[in-house]
Amino acid sequence: MALLIYTFIIIVAWPVLMSFLHSLFQHFDKECKDLFRKMHREIQKMREIALVYLDRSGGLQKFMHDCKKYNGITHSVAILLNGYVMLHKSLFLFKVLFAPTDSKQSYAVYRFIISINPSDIAELDATLGNYILHNPIQAAQIFQTVCFIAIKTLSLIEQLQTEAQINILLKPTHLPPLPSYVLSLSAFPFNYTSQRFYMSEGIAIAMGTVTKYTQGARFLCTEETCPFSEGFRYIRVHLPGATESATVRNDFVCSLCSSPLQEDIKFRVLGDKQIVEMIDAKVLNALKGYSNDKSHFRIQTFTVFLRDELANKMKIGNHYKIIGIPACVQNGLQATACIEVNSVQLCKRNGPSFVSDNFKYLLSLTSSSCWRFTAILANIFASQVVPPGTYNTLKLAILLSLVQTCEKENADYLDLLIVTSDTLVIDRLLNYSVCLLPRGIRHPPSSEIFPSVSKDKHGTGTASIQACSAVLAKGGICYIGDLSSYKKDKLELLQSVLESRTTTVFIPGKKYGEEADQQVTVSVQTNFWSFVDVDSSPKKHIQKDNLLIGQMDVSLIPPNLLDGFGLLIHSEFPSCRLSSSLVHHILEKAINPEVMLYKVSQQFRMQDYEEFIFFARNLHVELSSEAENLIQGYYLASRRVRRDSFHGSTLSPSALKILISLSKAHTKLSLRKKVLEEDALIAILLLESSLTLKHGKSALCIAPNPVFPFDLSDENSLQQRDSYLMQCHDQLLKFIGAYGPGIHVNTNEE
Repeated sequence: MALLIYTFIIIVAWPVLMSFLHSLFQHFDKECKDLFRKMHREIQKMREIALVYLDRSGGLQKFMHDCKKYNGITHSVAILLNGYVMLHKSLFLFKVLFAPTDSKQSYAVYRFIISINPSDIAELDATLGNYILHNPIQAAQIFQTVCFIAIKTLSLIEQLQTEAQINILLKPTHLPPLPSYVLSLSAFPFNYTSQRFYMSEGIAIAMGTVTKYTQGARFLCTEETCPFSEGFRYIRVHLPGATESATVRNDFVCSLCSSPLQEDIKFRVLGDKQIVEMIDAKVLNALKGYSNDKSHFRIQTFTVFLRDELANKMKIGNHYKIIGIPACVQNGLQATACIEVNSVQLCKRNGPSFVSDNFKYLLSLTSSSCWRFTAILANIFASQVVPPGTYNTLKLAILLSLVQTCEKENADYLDLLIVTSDTLVIDRLLNYSVCLLPRGIRHPPSSEIFPSVSKDKHGTGTASIQACSAVLAKGGICYIGDLSSYKKDKLELLQSVLESRTTTVFIPGKKYGEEADQQVTVSVQTNFWSFVDVDSSPKKHIQKDNLLIGQMDVSLIPPNLLDGFGLLIHSEFPSCRLSSSLVHHILEKAINPEVMLYKVSQQFRMQDYEEFIFFARNLHVELSSEAENLIQGYYLASRRVRRDSFHGSTLSPSALKILISLSKAHTKLSLRKKVLEEDALIAILLLESSLTLKHGKSALCIAPNPVFPFDLSDENSLQQRDSYLMQCHDQLLKFIGAYGPGIHVNTNEE
């Protein structure tokens, strides 16, 4: 019975079922054809819009100029392309990156770069604008077709045979300022699967050497009778995230006869490639010795590929904004997220262009004297770490060094070396001060101060230069801690860097697969801070007995390294007899670290100092003729006075640079733009005090603490200090007049 029922269903229902399926297939086929036609119309429309964009920008004329590098011929521009539109002037950029030696030679790939303004193209057609931003690889194919038709129609490159030979790289000038276009290097999860344009920022912390990669290659069918055994049917070009083994493989087969394909090596086009490791700028907060920022965040290095014209566009330690396409590179069993960079832009930090109202009010109160504002500033500085009125000379030197930081090359640097027996307080003070700059780095003892070389972790075997504390502190402060804890070779390297502001990294060729050894010079643009514990000298060290008046035993430090530091500062309190106010401060902070012990800590917060220092360091100051004469007179007189029969003058030639740097720093700290004699006097007193600690007193014969001879407690003490500094100025003029070789400096009477 069941068999009869099944037979009946098959006999009766089968024609109905077949008729239904036939109508369904017809409908599906119609839908597919309609969809295909619709897609074709959309693509055709986008090609027209792309041509309109190039038309309005006059791009074809520039494109023809670039084609001459391949073909060496010229043509006029007055022709319609596929009947679309006339061509006019251009603002877009076509650029050829590979210029052949023989202009008539054939190449597998002809590479062009098109710079795209997303705003302009979105105004023409939102669909194409969206396509470029979110499907850049497919959008490049649209421009590829347009450029191929242009070349064929205008006969720009005679050797070009197929559209596949054109490699178009789209470069957006910018991206929409929206969160969805920002790729954070510290955010999780990291979206590297969507191959579209993103914008990201970071610091270059490792940089490999420039190597070669395959831009494009030609493959031929191995079957001689196959039509595709010649010509340019099979072209492979590099795509974002593709490895060398993915671009050039040996498992391709012919689509016509299924025979294996083989690469025609002589048509391979090579380009430059450089691998850079970047990291989010938040890492700088983690490298500071002390910070009020208690937030937690995830930090991870990120691989960046620079190709062709972008190779060597980055410098290690710099902060960059990049636009590129994220991808995932497979290296064996390990996958690495990376970005194929399209554009690189150096980031400059935009900080506040103002100072707080409290600083403005303090400046107005002290306008009667050029010395009072900086004196009070040093007196109340770092009240969260040490009591006001303590370590004034050291705090003034710290402030001068902070405002004398700059990311420009050949800047005026101001390095500090502190001699102390109370390393705990000094370390806290320096740690606090380092955090006032965006690029303030506390060097961890486990890492390197200067750049080092290691093998690239991506399996290429090439050399990779790793960043270090000194490079990451570019335009800021590198606090390296206790100088006596470093070995002789590190101290010699530090001395060399202090003298030249550069360091050389040696890359042995045999070790890293290169034909010859390489030397890479890295600039070091930072101020160095360090201290020496006089109570922890090694047993082998023999202290000097024949010290001069005012001289300290600093024989523990090599003399040339000692001269490399701009200022040598002696802390005011030995550890055995700290002031009562300092002891009270330390005990109160140990009980309650967050307590505000002084009113000035609330009036002048850490953020206020950050804003003040950023504003002051960006001031452009110039030397007045009076200040220049005073500095020159003191320098020449001191070189004559400070000399011995064996070594000649003990005043190094770098002392003149230090004097100028100190004078400019004091001017910036005073929020002025012209260096006055008063600024030069403070610089001379600080340097003379430093020279006294190194070599003993000179004929100038200044007091042990010449910049702050009195405690600053009220208006009278400030007036008393001004009178004392005026006396120092008169004494300096007499010193120059007596020992300066023919130097004339105007006195007050004149």
